[in-house]
Amino acid sequence: MPYVMVQIPKTPAPASPAPRSVPTSADVARLAGVSRATVSYVLNNTSAVRISEPTRRRVHEAAKELGYVPHAAARSLRAGHSRMVLMPAPSFPVGPLYSQFLGDLQMALGRLDYTVVQHGSVGLYGDEAARAWAELRPVAVLMPGSGLCPKGVTVLKRSGARAVVTLGPEAVEGAHALLMDHEAVGYSAGVHLHERGRRRIGVVVPEEDGLESFSAPRLEGVRRALRGTDASVTALSLAYEEKSAAGLAARWRDLGLDAVFAYNDEYAMLLMRALQDEGLRVPADTAVIGADDLMLGRLLRPRLSTVHIELPSGRELAELVDRAVRNPGAAPETHKVLGASVVHRESS
Repeated sequence: MPYVMVQIPKTPAPASPAPRSVPTSADVARLAGVSRATVSYVLNNTSAVRISEPTRRRVHEAAKELGYVPHAAARSLRAGHSRMVLMPAPSFPVGPLYSQFLGDLQMALGRLDYTVVQHGSVGLYGDEAARAWAELRPVAVLMPGSGLCPKGVTVLKRSGARAVVTLGPEAVEGAHALLMDHEAVGYSAGVHLHERGRRRIGVVVPEEDGLESFSAPRLEGVRRALRGTDASVTALSLAYEEKSAAGLAARWRDLGLDAVFAYNDEYAMLLMRALQDEGLRVPADTAVIGADDLMLGRLLRPRLSTVHIELPSGRELAELVDRAVRNPGAAPETHKVLGASVVHRESS
């Protein structure tokens, strides 16, 4: 079979479009008909200079039309520090209550012209984690939970962090502390169950990693509430999965418990369903109480009793960060920020 050579003419590659120049503040100023200084004042939310609302609107519209955004590094050089607030990702499972709190905090910091960056810290602990955060040169660090030590605070401050704030059960030397007294949550639940006539009380201790700093003080709070009474406390290990809950419910009659504080509402709902599947009546056979006061608890039948937890508002914490950034030499502040009160419903 004969072969024929065919030459395919080369077609020139399409010319790539010339790169568009990056818009500058001078471009915005020309389009808006104002000075570059006015552009800077408007886009950096400078409150020290009075600028009319029509001028502000014109600058914002010009910046939007050109696709201009301020250069964060340049702004940091002018201010002497960044506007980045670094928040290490929690090392524990985050529930709806804590997620809402973090969301409110980020919005409040944004209104104060800070940029919140969440840092994935998986595999990093203690001083090693602090050094990784310091590399980003944040102006502030908000540390949820425990794990930061005084040496880590020093590393962060030497890297330029003006504020280090911890949210946990204990204060850390050199850092502002928002103390979250989770023992009070367990204490409230224990008192409630005892007042309802319950005497053999179980307390769920989650098996999931990272929750020990919350579950241990809640267990101790129940024990403190019942110390010196005729009631007993039994710690109950439970994983957040149906199989684990079914296994615990199958042993319930042998345990002889007439009430349970289930750590939080999510574990309470998981366990209550398993108890009902075993033919146990709630609250006739076993009273159940959770914590966090989630809306889903109100939709259950019976409705779930709970401990309502009062966290600080995002605005209050954002204002603390801003105060510390403005006055980095001030002595660290310590605030107790977690309130606990029982919401009595049908399950107890």
